[in-house]
Amino acid sequence: MAKRNLSNKSLESSLTQSKMEVPTKRPKLTGRAFYESIGSPKYILAPMVDQSEFAWRLLTRSFLPFSQRSSLIAYTPMFHARLFQETKTFRDHHFQPSRTGLPSLAASKSSSASGDGEDGQQALPNEPPYLDGHPTHDRPLIVQFCSNSPQEFLSAATHVSPYCDAVDLNLGCPQGIARKGHYGSFLQESPDLIHSLISTLAEDLHVPVTAKMRVLDTREDTLKYAKMLLAAGASWIAVHGRRREQKGHETGLADWHIIRYLRDELPPETVIFANGNILGYEDLDRCLEVTRADGVMSAEGNLCDPGIFAGPEGRAEGKKNGEYWIGSDGKNGGWRMDAVLRRYLDIIYTHVLEQTPPSRPPLFVPGKTENAEPSVAQPAASETRATTASQSAFKTDINSNTTTTTTTTTLNDEAPPAKKPKPNPPNTQTQAKTRIRTKTTSPNLLAIRPHLFHLLRPLISTHTDIRDRLARLYAGDMQSYEEILRMIEDVTREGLVAYAANPEGFEESNNTAPAPAKQDEKNGEDDNATAELVDGDGEEEGEEEESSASTIKKYKRPFWICQPYVRPLPKEALERGSLSLGKKARRKLEAEREEQEGRGRESGGGGGAAGGGGRREERDERDGVPAPQVAKEAMVCG
Repeated sequence: MAKRNLSNKSLESSLTQSKMEVPTKRPKLTGRAFYESIGSPKYILAPMVDQSEFAWRLLTRSFLPFSQRSSLIAYTPMFHARLFQETKTFRDHHFQPSRTGLPSLAASKSSSASGDGEDGQQALPNEPPYLDGHPTHDRPLIVQFCSNSPQEFLSAATHVSPYCDAVDLNLGCPQGIARKGHYGSFLQESPDLIHSLISTLAEDLHVPVTAKMRVLDTREDTLKYAKMLLAAGASWIAVHGRRREQKGHETGLADWHIIRYLRDELPPETVIFANGNILGYEDLDRCLEVTRADGVMSAEGNLCDPGIFAGPEGRAEGKKNGEYWIGSDGKNGGWRMDAVLRRYLDIIYTHVLEQTPPSRPPLFVPGKTENAEPSVAQPAASETRATTASQSAFKTDINSNTTTTTTTTTLNDEAPPAKKPKPNPPNTQTQAKTRIRTKTTSPNLLAIRPHLFHLLRPLISTHTDIRDRLARLYAGDMQSYEEILRMIEDVTREGLVAYAANPEGFEESNNTAPAPAKQDEKNGEDDNATAELVDGDGEEEGEEEESSASTIKKYKRPFWICQPYVRPLPKEALERGSLSLGKKARRKLEAEREEQEGRGRESGGGGGAAGGGGRREERDERDGVPAPQVAKEAMVCG
């Protein structure tokens, strides 16, 4: 397989053609040869349910220099293979490589028989590319499915194979719906089925198949599991260093040592990606150093900071245009939320809606006179929050992804919306502001609001008026998102001015972190994002306290800067009352923790992550104590 880093001129020329040419038939590369053929990227955007859609993938890549954007592998959200292969509507709503949707397999076979396609590959539609798998903006791309049927998996994969570099099998989803549907991490007890799923695609699909897994209870079981996946035909494995039971308040800490164990025990030609505990850019290289993996994957860290993969070159460009903020110490910094939201909305306008983005005043940068006065270009914060929505509507039509209704809604910040819309719109002569609602099925529009709740978490926790306004928006209302952007720009301006006047006050408040649960206890078994693996002086791994306080302090930034969300450790969640266990489970947990800490002191550490907390849910069920119900967290799957 030839490398995909084609010149921009050749790509642009190909896009102007009326028909996308089908590549000539060539041998399928697998394993390390395939990985090297796509440039051996070391950074990977993880698959996230309803959250790693095209626009977010493009936003993440936009923080890299243009020449480096193909050095990031990105995964699609997880798709259900049975629904994907059965229902055209499902396919068209979730995967949009062209404006007319995916061709049927029957049509593809017909085209292949007539010489327009190749064996095992669909003929591409006679139109330029649209979003998913775009050869300029969205490669390398891995499409992930969950499945428990080899034929359904193959059928779904065949639909997407012309538009991606590989197809991935999800073996990591820990949610209850995966248990009921018998897929994701709940296939661990069915190794023969997993082998059949992977081997079927390895033999019959023209692009490689990969797998994303979680670690098992022991290193030996995890190694045996990984060997089975590779023997079945997986070209690489992405290893999440948490067990299946680690989710929600019990997420705990990923174990990088198990991934390092796999690296040492598997053949050197094996391609391994590490996943877990990535909160900031510095964690990327630290993870690679500890695990010796080929690449490192980020999920929740990326949701809070889509610029997480941007290295010094990308951040230097951000500093020039004011998008990247640096504190008074010259070290701690981050991407401004208002700048990130501008980028995000511009991508939606340009690529999804295919519209020209609205003109906006320059991004406010302290000390620059051309944007120092907000009164003309944008109103003050208090005025913005009191204004109502504009009457003009954004009219969008995304390949039948939107349906405009005649329903109108009064958008008045002082009163809640009516429970039922009135059949007739209000008189245009009245002062009521109205807007046409637009229902959409576009995954890129539906994902905007959830993304903003993750991205803006520190800001909306204090500016609750923005949070409330965001909660009332509906998908596709781009004008309201522009108003949200103006509100965020206002509070960011106020914060920047206040910081310039008193940086010490901000830094003092940022350095205040919650007190650790027990500061006198050490844990020699954690290698995670909450406790440092190796400090700046080269001390041994696992010398930090079992507390999230130090990590919160490390990553804390002013509220207008993108920053990670640091989960409390299971132990902290128990002590704060966020997680409750039955008496039997609590006694067994304490006994196991004491036993494990004793082993850690004898061996010098290197055991599992998060103490024994990862298996609490199973113990509850065995002991007859109701297991705690844990909601989905950040929509990250596997």
